[in-house]
Amino acid sequence: MGAHSKIDDSPPGSSPFRAARRCRSASAGSIVDLRHLLAERFPQVALTGSAKVSTGLPAFDHALEGGLPKGAIIELTSSTHSAGTALLIYLLLHHACQHGQFIALIDGRDSFDPQPLGYRRLRSLLWVRCTKAMEAVKAADLLLRDGNFPVVILDLVLNAPKELQKIPQTSWYRLQRLIEPAPTAFLVLTRHSMISSAQWKLMLKNAWQLADLQREETASQLQIHVQRIHGGGRQEFAMAEAS
Repeated sequence: MGAHSKIDDSPPGSSPFRAARRCRSASAGSIVDLRHLLAERFPQVALTGSAKVSTGLPAFDHALEGGLPKGAIIELTSSTHSAGTALLIYLLLHHACQHGQFIALIDGRDSFDPQPLGYRRLRSLLWVRCTKAMEAVKAADLLLRDGNFPVVILDLVLNAPKELQKIPQTSWYRLQRLIEPAPTAFLVLTRHSMISSAQWKLMLKNAWQLADLQREETASQLQIHVQRIHGGGRQEFAMAEAS
């Protein structure tokens, strides 16, 4: 799947954008209604007992011992611009669409560009559009409690460092407690490592130019450095290429 593919020509009658807008406008008093809406709009297929969610990227899944771990916070950092976070989201959504799964994307700076994906793939996406980091964290709290998605992505890459520093570590520990019993993998995208309670730490090791992102083979060259947290210690893995 190229990141520059054109959007499908399909009627927008039940577009996921409408669901995203409705989720955004929900008040605190309508949480139950919102959960019913999620269950109706995104009827999840029966989940297996597997503790991993395959990403569809063989080397990445191998380094993660089978895929994104459920019941865990996975923090993926990209200290350089154009490191490939958007491409990774596209690849994850493409794989989810092929396997009849759904992904929730919490967009911390309302920066996600859905056009390259096409309408068919977008039907597998719940896109929650936020403008502030704390709004995004609260949205993550709701979706992790719902437990209706195998993968929830929280994208904070473009949020300002000062804004991210205001998120207390207690918020991350609360999200960790929510995710532990859930059949969900929680992937948090950040510019710099900031989540002390993350069980896995990943780092994108790419520095692409615009021309690089237009090539079909770019997806196979996505490089990810993987670490695992073990009781305060770290186990290093080799660089993984998503070939």
